[in-house]
Amino acid sequence: MKPTRLSMRLGLTVTAMSAVLVLVMATFAYATISHQLDVRARDGLNEKLGQIEHSLEESLASTADIVLHPHNLRDQIIGHDNFTLMILDSGTPRKRLMNLGSNEGLELPVPDTDEPLQDFQRLKSAEGYEILVAYKKVRLTSGQQILIILSLDRKSDVTLLNAFVKSTLIGLPLILLLVGGCGWWVVHRGLRPLRAFRKIAERVCARDLSLRMKVTGLPDELRDLAHAVNLMLHRLDGDVQQLTQFSDDLAHELRSPMNNLMGKAQVTLSRERPPQEYKKVLESCTEELERLSLMVSQMLFLASVSQPSARLAFGPVNLHEEAQKVAELFASSAEEKAMLLQIQGSGCAQGDRLMIQRAISNLLSNAIRHGTPGSTVTIMLVEHADEVALAVRNEGDGIETEHLPRLFDRFYRVHPSRSRQQGGTGLGLAIVRSIMTLHGGRVAVESELRQFTAFTLYFPHPLSQKISASTINAPAFS
Repeated sequence: MKPTRLSMRLGLTVTAMSAVLVLVMATFAYATISHQLDVRARDGLNEKLGQIEHSLEESLASTADIVLHPHNLRDQIIGHDNFTLMILDSGTPRKRLMNLGSNEGLELPVPDTDEPLQDFQRLKSAEGYEILVAYKKVRLTSGQQILIILSLDRKSDVTLLNAFVKSTLIGLPLILLLVGGCGWWVVHRGLRPLRAFRKIAERVCARDLSLRMKVTGLPDELRDLAHAVNLMLHRLDGDVQQLTQFSDDLAHELRSPMNNLMGKAQVTLSRERPPQEYKKVLESCTEELERLSLMVSQMLFLASVSQPSARLAFGPVNLHEEAQKVAELFASSAEEKAMLLQIQGSGCAQGDRLMIQRAISNLLSNAIRHGTPGSTVTIMLVEHADEVALAVRNEGDGIETEHLPRLFDRFYRVHPSRSRQQGGTGLGLAIVRSIMTLHGGRVAVESELRQFTAFTLYFPHPLSQKISASTINAPAFS
């Protein structure tokens, strides 16, 4: 069963990896030590064999001297308990002339006279330790030939290797416990910011989205995570506040016509009235209901544009032709106010034709409603390098600067009472902004008091690869 805590998992993982690493290192060290001991044994055996050969050539002239004066050779063997020296003559069978060392009773294999000698031979002692044997034929000054057999008992090397293995097996659990404990502590300490994140996440709710993650003193990965969570909380806070404001505005907008309808109905039903008066009240109520129906329709459209359920299939749209169609629909409204509608320039965009018509229609409707009678409303199309601009400009009272940033908020009106009298719902510009956002564009406004107001739609150029809106300023209309 896997542990549920991440710190325990990482601690166990570090411990397992450390165990594998220690075992690999111990195996490598064992092989290296064994190889070096083997090399040292060969070199020591060769060196001692060379010393014995030198003594025989310098001080002993015949086999008789070896038997009668063995002290020179004995001095080289005594004190080295791991060496055993055996000297044989060249007869058949060979006769033993001398046998010195700790393993004098050890029977070593003796090669025949004509048998080629091996450099080294490995044997096993009665105790199971390795014995390394070297052979050397030496010709004395008398011309006699002898055979030197020198053996090296490697019991000390085996003991050293066994001690190394034993100490490794004893120390390995202690090392793993130490590494595992340190690894768990380091991981537990490193995950401390995540516990802080958890505490903040437990406190976040729709009523309080003001909490933020601490980003100072964090590693880069957790700092990025904290920034992302803070950005998410900031967006959620803004969306919840916008939703709350929208609910308040919606309740306020619906309350006024509902109160009007209820008041008119209650006053009318308070006493008997002539049929003509009932008809007049019903006509007034019908107008209020039509405004409510328009508001609900615009809210549903705004919701569908803000959160489309399916990806829209955009196609090429001729903005000049769509502006011409919208202008023809508002020709009678402009004629009532003796206003002239003009369309200048050309341009194309990628988008939904009906939605683009809706955006142009909302802007043109506002331009005619708030424009000066007898003036000209201009729809101007301008193509830039990476976007296409469609501006709707009217002459009129203009809009104060402090109102410009909030014009595209839902239910926001510069003059609430006058807008209601003119039939506005406060959703038209919000719909325009949502449509432009859906098309990857933007909408901007420019106004000067008692001169003009111009709303500009910016569409990404069909030939441009840019999706987001650029920072080109709206053209000035003066």
